[in-house]
Amino acid sequence: MTTLTLHATGAATPAEAWDRYAVFARWPGWSPQITAVDADADRITQGVTGRVRGPLGVAVPFVVDEVDEASRQWTWSVYAGPVRLQLTHWVSAGPDGGATTGLRVRGAAPLVAGYAPLALVALKGLVSA
Repeated sequence: MTTLTLHATGAATPAEAWDRYAVFARWPGWSPQITAVDADADRITQGVTGRVRGPLGVAVPFVVDEVDEASRQWTWSVYAGPVRLQLTHWVSAGPDGGATTGLRVRGAAPLVAGYAPLALVALKGLVSA
């Protein structure tokens, strides 16, 4: 198992960045690799399940493992066949205003390494104004 942590800072407020995470319908607006999310709720909540849809109709199942609204942190697991990626996200105030978001992704080294560049683009989109 490999763990990688990424960060991005931008002009969005922490409340706005958190809302972009929390509402599934907003994901395609900041994450170019996501075309749609089909979930059994509108908002991230512990236990919510669904599928994230990407390019060429590829869809992968997920489950939301934990959500802490007060600290703006959440964890979910995404499955590609028998392989699982566990992703922990958080949002905080940026050092000079705006918001900083972080992602800790844990899984098989090739998947983590392949996902990292896409994740960084998405994180930057999440915190952009």
